[in-house]
Order: sequence, then structure tokens, then C-alpha cells
Amino acid sequence: MHDYIKERTIRIGKHLVETKKTVRVIAKEFGVSKSTVHKDLTERLPEINPELATEVKNILDHHKAIRHLRGGEATKMKYKLSTELERPPSEPVG
Repeated sequence: MHDYIKERTIRIGKHLVETKKTVRVIAKEFGVSKSTVHKDLTERLPEINPELATEVKNILDHHKAIRHLRGGEATKMKYKLSTELERPPSEPVG
């Protein structure tokens, strides 16, 4: 494994532990794909730094456990916004 991949993997792992951000957000911040971030964290990190990998796994498991809530909230916000845009302006009172 190349050194730059090892360094990126450790940086991503530490960043996830510090910020608890999602894989999608971290991928954007590091300029790589979600697949790359996931592979770095689940396959490469345990070989490089098993202790950090354990912390990362706990966070990823938590994100997986609550993903249905995140999705539901996103859908709720989407439809709330679309209905507010479709609603005609209210008439002034008085």
C-alpha cells in the first residue's frame, strides 16, 4: 500500500472520530468518493491502526443504526419546503 493512501486513511479515521461526520460529508471534504472513504475506514484502517479502526467502527455502526431517521428527516424537510413554495401568499389581515 502506498504511503499517501496510509496517510489519507489515518487522517480520515481521525477526522471521523473527532467530528462524527458522515462518510458522505467526509468524502466531500477530502475530495474522494464515498466508496474510497468507506474502503479506507473498513478495510485499510484495521491493518494500519487497529485501535483507531475500533473507534471508527463504533461511529459507523451508530450512523448505520440511525440512517433511517436521517432519511426520514430529509424527506420531511423536502416535502415541507415544496408545500411552502406551492402555497399561495396569504392575504394581509385588516
